[in-house]
Amino acid sequence: MSVRQSLLAILNQGPCYGYQLRAEFDRRTGSTWPLNVGQIYNTLDRLERDGLVQKANIAADGQHYVEITDAGRAEVADWLGSPVVRTLATRDELAIKLAIAVTLPGVDIAHVIQVQRSATMRTLQELTRTKNATADPESSEQLAWLLVVDSLIFAAEAEARWLDHSENRLARASAAGLAAPLPLNTDVPKRGRPVKTVQAEA
Repeated sequence: MSVRQSLLAILNQGPCYGYQLRAEFDRRTGSTWPLNVGQIYNTLDRLERDGLVQKANIAADGQHYVEITDAGRAEVADWLGSPVVRTLATRDELAIKLAIAVTLPGVDIAHVIQVQRSATMRTLQELTRTKNATADPESSEQLAWLLVVDSLIFAAEAEARWLDHSENRLARASAAGLAAPLPLNTDVPKRGRPVKTVQAEA
């Protein structure tokens, strides 16, 4: 998720200060991705460095406001008009966990999958209850929040399907004798730290 572009898009509505930006981000996303104030100010510093925002006048309440520049508005327009590119690199912790677990000796991979499936189903049930409690949005704020909840529900459903698929694939691999632990490869050139030698005193 791009915190940078999200904050810029909010600033496109008018000048804000750090705490205000955090509150606006939370309000518009249903607090599903909490940001701390330090992250907000670090992002603002980078945006200012890149010429996308600039300091505005200090208000009567003493708050230091920032405002978007023309370059910042152009970046918001580009962000909103472009697709989100999903990387092909697998960085999903669960996928990596299963990939490693299936190569280790003594790991009950079926249990690992079952533990995750139970957690995923609990999450899905909680999200569904949350969504049903606000089935008919009464404001744009609630509508924005429901869009995020819908996304989380679809992701949990996809994860449950992937776990079922993985369980079936592993069962077939086990029946074919393919699900065997990988021993460490000792032929790989060593590039670690050299062993320190202790010199005897003269």
